[in-house]
Amino acid sequence: MINIRSLEDKAIAGQRIARADVTALADAPLEELCAAADRIRKHFCGNAFDLCAIVNGKSGRCGEDCKFCAQSAHYGGAAEQYALLPTDTVVRAAEQSARAGALRFSVVTSGRQLSDAEVQSLCETVRAVRRRVPVSVCVSAGLLREQQFCALRAAGVERAHCNLETCERFFARVCTTHTYADKIEAITAARNAGLTVCSGGIMGLGESMADRIDLAFSLRALGVRSVPVNFLQPIAGTPLGNVRPLSLEERRRTVALFRFILPDAAIRLAGGRKDMPDKGAACFTSGANACITGDMLTTEGVGATADAALLQTLGYTVQAHG
Repeated sequence: MINIRSLEDKAIAGQRIARADVTALADAPLEELCAAADRIRKHFCGNAFDLCAIVNGKSGRCGEDCKFCAQSAHYGGAAEQYALLPTDTVVRAAEQSARAGALRFSVVTSGRQLSDAEVQSLCETVRAVRRRVPVSVCVSAGLLREQQFCALRAAGVERAHCNLETCERFFARVCTTHTYADKIEAITAARNAGLTVCSGGIMGLGESMADRIDLAFSLRALGVRSVPVNFLQPIAGTPLGNVRPLSLEERRRTVALFRFILPDAAIRLAGGRKDMPDKGAACFTSGANACITGDMLTTEGVGATADAALLQTLGYTVQAHG
């Protein structure tokens, strides 16, 4: 039987956990595994909890065929459709997020990538946010080129988000209009532009636990320290609209394994948290130490007031991490 405590000690000592050991942990007793993951989190991250908020800065009409997404034009385009939001609208959203306690604010846009003209417009918006709101600004704008990331960094963006979504082996079953290599290229371009990177995936797409482990190891190899963990919320009309959501136990186990692989990361619960009966509390004592507060892109999230009460109960302090 796998010795969870010895692997915990190894992680706390700064030694990387091998894939074979993580695979064995996937079958370990859940409560023991989650408790160990939480102790690793406390060792590396203390009680810091990284809180961010997002705004859907450009919605719908996306030409990509990601099987989980309501914004894809391939599946009827059920999501609301609009071009880049005006600067004042984004600034107001950033102000509201900051008042709610978010330390980071991300502008998320639909589509494969923004045009150069859209990037310039977004740069003006970012400058306005930075002048008026005390938040760290991030963008999730698709598969941008290094030059575009450079322009955004010059405008005040600190971090780029680009989810790998799943492991390389499973990726073609999730999307066929761009590749896993395209994702890596965009992440590399953002890094070359001087931005930090936020990247994670969606759990519950039909992948195995081994696939999730592979994703976490890919993120470790890329040196990513802000890792969104989304749990699929099946959306009617998409190819994954009838997929059964993951159980709470499987969510906790996934988060715990991510903590063993990524011991000092901000493991950030994102989409799918609202549907959890405890709004993520069990995951926040199983290795996760960050979240997106407020609404997601096309689905409801957990409100800031509820999050503040939850974090206080769990003994966390809102503080930038990862």
